[in-house]
Amino acid sequence: MSSLFNLLTTFLLLWTFVSLNLLSSALLINPAAGSRSLLRVVDGAGNQPGFAVDLNVTNFDQAFKDATTTYAIVEFFAHWCPACRNYKPQYEKVARLFNGANAAHPGIIFMTRVDCADTINTKLCDKFSVTHYPSLYWGPPSKFVGGGWDGKDEKSEIRFIDDGRTADRLLKWINSQLGSSYKLEDEKHENDHVTRSNVSDPGQIAQAVYDVEEATIIAFDMILENKMVKPESRGTLIKFMQLMVSHHPSRRCRRGTADILVNFDDLYLSKKHGLLDEFGICGKEASRGYWTFCRGSTNDTRGFSCGLWVLLHSISVRVEDGESQMAFTTTCDFIHQFFNCEECSEHFYNMCSRVSTPFGSKREYVLWLWTAHNEVNKRLKNAEESLKTSDPKFPKTIWPTKRLCPTCYNNHNQNEESSSIDWNHDEVFKFLSSYYGNMLVSLYKENDEEQIQIKNNAVSEQVLQSTNALVVPAGAALAIAAASCLFGALAWFWRSRQKNRKYFHKPQPLKIV
Repeated sequence: MSSLFNLLTTFLLLWTFVSLNLLSSALLINPAAGSRSLLRVVDGAGNQPGFAVDLNVTNFDQAFKDATTTYAIVEFFAHWCPACRNYKPQYEKVARLFNGANAAHPGIIFMTRVDCADTINTKLCDKFSVTHYPSLYWGPPSKFVGGGWDGKDEKSEIRFIDDGRTADRLLKWINSQLGSSYKLEDEKHENDHVTRSNVSDPGQIAQAVYDVEEATIIAFDMILENKMVKPESRGTLIKFMQLMVSHHPSRRCRRGTADILVNFDDLYLSKKHGLLDEFGICGKEASRGYWTFCRGSTNDTRGFSCGLWVLLHSISVRVEDGESQMAFTTTCDFIHQFFNCEECSEHFYNMCSRVSTPFGSKREYVLWLWTAHNEVNKRLKNAEESLKTSDPKFPKTIWPTKRLCPTCYNNHNQNEESSSIDWNHDEVFKFLSSYYGNMLVSLYKENDEEQIQIKNNAVSEQVLQSTNALVVPAGAALAIAAASCLFGALAWFWRSRQKNRKYFHKPQPLKIV
C-alpha cells in the first residue's frame, strides 16, 4: 500500500504542476482583457516600443473603431521570421511620420502591426488571407472593424500593398495613393506646403471633434495645474461643466464631466482638488497630444485657441432657446475667470459687457458668438501683420468665406475683406448650425452605424473584460477536468482500501501473565 500511496502522491504533484502551467498559459493568452488602451509593453529584450501600434485579436476592432485618421495600414508579421525582423526598422521609419505626438503628419494614417505567430491571432490573420510575412494592408480604419480580405472582392476598400518592402518604397506607394509628397526626413511642422487647409473644405470640420476633446482636456489641465478653483470661481466652473454635460459634442467629454460633477463637492470640500484630474474630463483615452483640424503650420499657432473656439461654437448651436442667456453668461464668466491669457479674457469679457438685452433665442446667441469671433479675428489680424507673427498658411480672415458659404453673402460681388459685409443672417445661422452641429459629429455617427452589427457579438467579450474573467483554452479546460476526475477516482479507491484494512488486520489483545 505504501507504493500505491507514493504513486498517488506523485500523481497529485504532477497534476498540480500541469494545472498551474495550463492556467498560466491561459493568463498569457489575454493579459490585458478589459483594457481598451493601446499601450505597448517593453519586449523581452528590454527594447522600448516603436511608433507602430502593436495589436492583437482582443483590441483590434476597438482600436480601429476609435481611430481618428483617414486611412490605416496593418502589417501582419511573425516574430520568428528573420525577414520580418529586418523589415521592422523600415516600417518604423514610415510610422514615425504618422503615429505619435511628434508625428510630422498626424491624423492621416494609423500604422499598426499584428503578430500572426501568436496563436490568439490565428483566426484574425486567416480573415485577411495572410499567406506570407510580412504582409501589408491599406484601407479606411472603419473597414478593418470586423472586416477581412480575400483578394476576390474588387470593390473592397481594403487593399493589399504590393510594393512596400523598404521604407522608401512604402512611402512612395502611400504618396501615390494620397497625391502627397511626404519624405522620410519630414519633421513636425516642417513642410508647410503639405499642411492641409480647412478654409475651403467644409467636410474637414468632422475631424475637429477630436480637437475639441483635446482643447477641453488642456483647458481643465490648466485650471487644475494653476489651482484656479477658488470659492469665488467655483460656481462658474460648475455651471460651465453642467453646460458641457448637456451640450458638449463629444460623448466621452459628456460622460467624463458628469463623473467629475458627481464627485465635485466631496473633492472640493476635502481640498483634494488634484484628484479631479484622475477622473479624466473626457475619459482616460481621449488625449492624443496633437491637432488635426486645428493644426497650424508652426508649433505656436492655432491649436488650443482654435479648439476652444470650436468648443464654444458647438455648444452654442446645441442649446435650447430657453438656455441661450444662461449659456451666454456662463461662457463669458468661464472665459473671464479661467482663460490664462489675460488680455484675451479681458477683451472677450468686454464684448460680453456690451450686450444690454438678454438673449431670447438660440439664434441670437449663435450669431453673437459668431460676430464676436470675427471681431477677435479682425483685431488679431492687424496685430499679427504688424508684428509678423501670423500663420502664413492660416491667416486671420472674416468667416465664413464665400467658398464655404456663398449664400451667407447678400452681395456676391462684395470683397470679403470689406469692413462692412452685407450678411444674410438667416443663412449664416443655418450654416453655423449645420457646420458645428451634425457635420462636426459626423464621424461619431458613421462609427455608430458601422458598429451596430458587431456590438451584439462583442457583448460576451465586454462582460468577460469587465469581470476580469480568466480566459482558459478549451483544451486546457478539458485536460484539467479529466485530471480532476482521475484523481478523484484514485482517491476514492485508496480510501476504500484503507477502510477494509481495519477489518483484515484486527489488533490482538495482550496476554495477561
